[in-house]
Amino acid sequence: MTLPRTHRRTFAAVGALAGAAMVTAMVGVPATAAPSVGEIRSAGGATAVADSYIVVLKDSAVGGRAGTRQGAVKSTAKSLADRFGGTVGNVYGDALNGFSVKLSEQAAKRLAAHPSVDYVEQNHTVTTQATQFNPPWGLDRIDQRNRPLSASYTYTSTGAGVTAYIIDTGIRKSHVDFAGAAVDGIDTIDGALPADDCNGHGTHVAGTVGGNAYGVAKDVRLVAVRVLNCAGSGTWDQVIAGVNWVTGNHLPGQPAVANMSLGGGLTAALNTAVANSIADGVTYAVASGNSYGANACNYSPASVSTALTVNASDSNDARATFSNIGTCTDLFAPGVSVLSAWSTSDTATNTISGTSMASPHVAGAAARVLQLNPSWTPAQVHSYIVTQATPNVISNAGTGSPNRLLYAAPTS
Repeated sequence: MTLPRTHRRTFAAVGALAGAAMVTAMVGVPATAAPSVGEIRSAGGATAVADSYIVVLKDSAVGGRAGTRQGAVKSTAKSLADRFGGTVGNVYGDALNGFSVKLSEQAAKRLAAHPSVDYVEQNHTVTTQATQFNPPWGLDRIDQRNRPLSASYTYTSTGAGVTAYIIDTGIRKSHVDFAGAAVDGIDTIDGALPADDCNGHGTHVAGTVGGNAYGVAKDVRLVAVRVLNCAGSGTWDQVIAGVNWVTGNHLPGQPAVANMSLGGGLTAALNTAVANSIADGVTYAVASGNSYGANACNYSPASVSTALTVNASDSNDARATFSNIGTCTDLFAPGVSVLSAWSTSDTATNTISGTSMASPHVAGAAARVLQLNPSWTPAQVHSYIVTQATPNVISNAGTGSPNRLLYAAPTS
């Protein structure tokens, strides 16, 4: 995996500086130095958003780590945007000391060299991780170690008392499968509530996490964090704003999980935000991606080491052909032809496939674990989920992938 490089300043050659000094001495007029410029991480590419950047500040520039100096982040963002001729978009501060900004490429390069800035990253679009298929199958694979399936899903815990943040396209909260358990959180697409789902993906994911008929954790509280639009796409700055809100909304000691069934190219800013949100006490399940056997280490948020990164398996315990693989992933979960709630009506359902469908199975299982162990840290939940997973049942798991299938024990 090639990690993004930190920004570097470009200085004039020694000979040029010497020449400038000579001219100054001769004519008595101060030489004007060229402005320092830095590097833009993740610049260009098909998904790049023109003239849109994510700025990550040094902790020292705002006087503390993320989550402690929100006011300083806001004032620093305005000051830097004004100085370099930009317009501030989203201001973070809970999950990340940073902000998004609209400005020219050249101005962004100058901003990257400012001593208060850790790095500047180009904004990119991000999409859901799902593909349409028809034949449905149920939840019963994850409550047993081996096939054949028992045609039942047995459980004693339901995720009661746990909050599940669905970072996605929104949720159709009125759907009968939620029975009032789904509420609005934030909408970073329209900037105002309600965080309704005009795509379907978020409702489907929420149904798998905590729906009455289709959910793993049937009594979890579902919170809609809308960061993707009606087409199922958004930008990294909008996704980071959602993660930032989750981090600020989460109360100390409150058992909580978050699901991110979305992904795109590698971005240090999002990975940092998710890692900080996990450090704040929220357990994250994330999709490994649907790039047909690609290395998940090259994608975000799949490459966040402290998140539960989930590959997709089918009903025959084979790796789904579309699923990413690799050492940055943690386990497999059902992700082919998954039936769940849909957004077109209060009773609608749909059967779709993707690592997007695998990840919410793990988020629901984590919510059940937290109901019984509400003081556990994300690291403890992560360890338990991975350790309890059924080993060596996935065929063609892929190079570097851990051969483990999610197991949500009936008594856990």
